[in-house]
Amino acid sequence: MKKFIPAFHGLKIAVKDKGIRIQLILGSMAIVGGLIIRLDACEWLAFVICIAMVISCEIFNSAIERLCDRVNEAEDERIRVIKDLSCTAVFVACMGALIVCAICVIRRLT
Repeated sequence: MKKFIPAFHGLKIAVKDKGIRIQLILGSMAIVGGLIIRLDACEWLAFVICIAMVISCEIFNSAIERLCDRVNEAEDERIRVIKDLSCTAVFVACMGALIVCAICVIRRLT
């Protein structure tokens, strides 16, 4: 149980972050939508993996941004590139999740 304490502490910190809260809300909305359109087991697996991937990317992005701010508070092109790359990882995960969601929804509505 002791090994889970840092994870729960990190989760407590994560839910205070605005970007992570937004992803949690969007993930919750996707779950509600999945319930409404009655996803099958494989579609649920895809949804859960996508939601976890996006939230994990957002957590990593927030951690990288905090670390960068700690290393150098001043404007720095190298830090900006690092932050932009971590932000891009979240964007790519979101686009993948959106495509999976669109495929599932379109399949259900046709």
